[in-house]
Amino acid sequence: MSGIGSALVPQAAGIRAEGFTPPGPADFDLPPIGGDFGTFHAFGQEFVLGVTKPMLQLVLSAVLIFGFFYLASRKRAMVPGKMQFVGEEAYGFVRNSLGRDIIGAHDFMKFVPYLFTLFLFLLVNNLFASVPFIQFPTFSRSGMVYALAILSWLIYNIVGIRKHGFVGYFKLQSVPAGITGPILILLVPLEFLSNILVRPVTLALRLFANMFAGHLLLILFALGGEYLIFEMSLAYAPVGILAWVLFVAVAFLEILIQFLQAYVFVLLNAMYIQGALADEH
Repeated sequence: MSGIGSALVPQAAGIRAEGFTPPGPADFDLPPIGGDFGTFHAFGQEFVLGVTKPMLQLVLSAVLIFGFFYLASRKRAMVPGKMQFVGEEAYGFVRNSLGRDIIGAHDFMKFVPYLFTLFLFLLVNNLFASVPFIQFPTFSRSGMVYALAILSWLIYNIVGIRKHGFVGYFKLQSVPAGITGPILILLVPLEFLSNILVRPVTLALRLFANMFAGHLLLILFALGGEYLIFEMSLAYAPVGILAWVLFVAVAFLEILIQFLQAYVFVLLNAMYIQGALADEH
C-alpha cells in the first residue's frame, strides 16, 4: 500500500499544480444572495446570516406547487383537462399507494394532506437539480433535510401517544411482542434507539446523501471533462468527451433517483405512522 500511495502522490500533485480543483463540500456552501446580515459563532464554527439560493428554492417550490394546483382545480370538470388530470393522478398515487395501502383504510385519510404535500415538496426541490439555471438540489443541504425529518418524527410520535397513551406507546415501540425473559434487557434499549431516536437521523441521511453525492458526481464529470478537453493536451480529449457522455447519462439517472428519494421518504413516513397506530409492534 505504501508503494502504491507514493506512486499516486506525485500524479495527484501534478494535477493540482496544473490547475484542476476537484469538487467537494465547499461547492455546496453557497454565499448569501445580496450580502449577509452578520455572522455569529457557535460550536466552534462561524455562521453567516443571510438568504441563500436553497432558501429561495424552498419558497419557489411552494409557489410552483400552489400555482399548479390552483390552476388545475380552478375549472374542475367531469372530463378533466391536462392539468386537472396530472393533479388528480398525482393525488391518487399518494392517496392510494402511500396512504391507504400503507396506513390502512380506516385511518389513512387524515394523513393524506401531509403525505401529499410532503411528496410534492420533496419532488420539486429534488428536481431543481436537473432544471437549467437552477441546477442545485435543495436537500443537498443537511440542515433542511433534518428539519423535515424532525417534523415527521413529531407527527408519528404524537399520533402514537394520542392513540396508546405516553407509557403505552413507548412500551409498544420498545418491547417486541411475544418476547419475554432476560433477552429483553438487550432488546428494549435497541428497540428504543431504533424506533424512537435513530429513525429521524436515518430518514434525513438517506435523502441528503443521495442528493449530495449525485450532484457532486455531476460536477465532477462536467468540470473534469471540460478541463481534460480545453486545458490538457489533445491526447486527453477522448477521455474528456467520455466524461461528458457520463455526465449526460448520470443526469438522466439522477432524475429517477430524485423521484425515488421523494417516494422513499414519504413511504417511510407512512410506515412510521402505521407503526405508531398499530396495536402490536
